[in-house]
Amino acid sequence: MISGFCWPQSGVAKDKIGLFCRSNETSVRAEIFRQGLKDELVWSTDQLRADTKSEIDGVNQHGCAWDLGIELSIQSEWPSGFYLVRFMTVQSETAEAYFVVRSQKPLDAILVLSTSTWTAYNNWGGPSFYTGSHVSSFERPLPKGFLAKEDLHRFRIARVADWSRSDRQDYRNLGYSTWCMAAGWANWELLFVRWAERNGIALGYATSSDLDAGGELLEGYPAYVSVGHDEYWSKGMRDAVENYVDQGGNAAFFSGNTAFWQARFEDSYKKLVSYKTSIKEDPYFDEPSAPLLSTMWSDPLVGRPENQMTGVSFSRGGYARMQNSPRGDGGYQVMDPEHWIFSGLDVKKGDSLGAEGIVVGYECDGCVFAEDESGVRVTGEDGTPLNFSVIAAAPARLWETQDGPDALDENYIGELNWVAERIGGVDNEETRGLFDQGHAVMGMFRRKKGNVFTTGCTDWAYGLETKDVNQVTKNVMERFILGK
Repeated sequence: MISGFCWPQSGVAKDKIGLFCRSNETSVRAEIFRQGLKDELVWSTDQLRADTKSEIDGVNQHGCAWDLGIELSIQSEWPSGFYLVRFMTVQSETAEAYFVVRSQKPLDAILVLSTSTWTAYNNWGGPSFYTGSHVSSFERPLPKGFLAKEDLHRFRIARVADWSRSDRQDYRNLGYSTWCMAAGWANWELLFVRWAERNGIALGYATSSDLDAGGELLEGYPAYVSVGHDEYWSKGMRDAVENYVDQGGNAAFFSGNTAFWQARFEDSYKKLVSYKTSIKEDPYFDEPSAPLLSTMWSDPLVGRPENQMTGVSFSRGGYARMQNSPRGDGGYQVMDPEHWIFSGLDVKKGDSLGAEGIVVGYECDGCVFAEDESGVRVTGEDGTPLNFSVIAAAPARLWETQDGPDALDENYIGELNWVAERIGGVDNEETRGLFDQGHAVMGMFRRKKGNVFTTGCTDWAYGLETKDVNQVTKNVMERFILGK
């Protein structure tokens, strides 16, 4: 078997990136591609030194102590982007790794990849946050399917319920990880990047760690972009984005389950830590107040609902087109057809938006809102700003503990149960009933000097090839980039 990773995971021109590979062969081939509208080969070697030592226990938490295969410098002519590293043996075994090249000057928008979430789902070499661990190392490979995948639209989590027997067999034959539909570049960000380059939008790239490390990362960019499944956020990440918007930046969340869990970077960004529902095991647990506690941002102990940043929360949303969740048609019901995001489209109140691409799928964020003859308004009881405009919505539902798939850890607590206990005060049938009818909510609001738009769903990128989703995305990006 062959596997590999890069460290560090991002840099600018002239910075050094180390390529680490383990294989039964002492020397393997490595190729580096910048991925976008097309893959561009930028570097290759047939003489990458591979580590052949046996793996030690605990690499999921402590990382891989492999010998360096090669260290290379980021070339000045390499544009900002996602760089896929492919390792190959003479026996045609392959593995992927990645690094990000940041831009040294502001471009049209900055795309911060959800690398903290990829790490949370990483079960290479040991359990992930979903199979029994609270610590996840960045210094190790990602499982097969996180970074490269055939037929992205076919092998997506919101379509699993419709898979044929041959779909399931093909998925197994390709050797993909059970978790690779829940996180990773190949699921969402790649689709958005292809769309952006096709539409002439110049993106700067960064990782979750980069965002945590310094607020200057966003300076000069007219727009910040989150895409796909962006679940795990640190305090530094939130501070950076919220300060950026407050000072006049624009944030577009084409993502869902966004910033649901607080996490912490430790050991010089080599580890991610989150205790999720095991809050009393977290060293930062403190009954009166725990602003750094690694549980829901909406937990009263943390006291910083993600609604304040995005306008919406998974605690008021849930799953769609998954087991034990609303099926729907894959689209939103339009509630505000006169909104400027629909410019160029002929939509009416009640129309379905995004159904062709099945964009309302997997995990969705919502808010508490009421509708009467005067229109739709948020109540603000969940932390959503009162000036948040509900543009479209679709049904979603949080899982109870018994609803989750078998692959989850035996100590898994359903989000509906956890939300009822922590936000509602008690996990019982009555309190769960207050939270079990959620929504995916698309909307926007003004936060001080800046603007925030959210789709409230993970799967928006799958609709970018359809007319309605393409047009809405263009309208948002043009408005945010040009400031009109």
